[in-house]
Amino acid sequence: MAAIRNISVGLPVKDGHVLVLEGRDESAGLAFCRAIGGGIEFGERAAEALRREFLEELDMRVDAAELLGVRENLFSYEGRRGHEIAHIFAVESAEISALPLDAELRVLDEGSPVRWVPIAEILAGTRPLYPAGAPELLRLRFMIA
Repeated sequence: MAAIRNISVGLPVKDGHVLVLEGRDESAGLAFCRAIGGGIEFGERAAEALRREFLEELDMRVDAAELLGVRENLFSYEGRRGHEIAHIFAVESAEISALPLDAELRVLDEGSPVRWVPIAEILAGTRPLYPAGAPELLRLRFMIA
């Protein structure tokens, strides 16, 4: 990644779980979770990008999005450095809320698994959640101790 990437990601929550993409960095031997979303296109607002990304990745509509915060994410993935400015949203969606907690989805354009993960596991550090700052924003939004 040669440039800073602006992204828009969302955190749908249901019954103490958050819907996230599950990934793995083979070079670091690390399993992780990532908020669903992607790049903001030129001329597109962050909330518009969020809605587009949920349609492209899950074929699901976002009914409401509340910006929780913007965080800078410096990271390494598969041995390559990355740099993102992440707009992190709380997401409400009737379609997503209708998904059972044992649902197993796949990102449509690349196949990564998407699942409901207990928020307690993320806040305890059992499952890292990216981008950086997302777990803290999740804790603040839902006032979890």
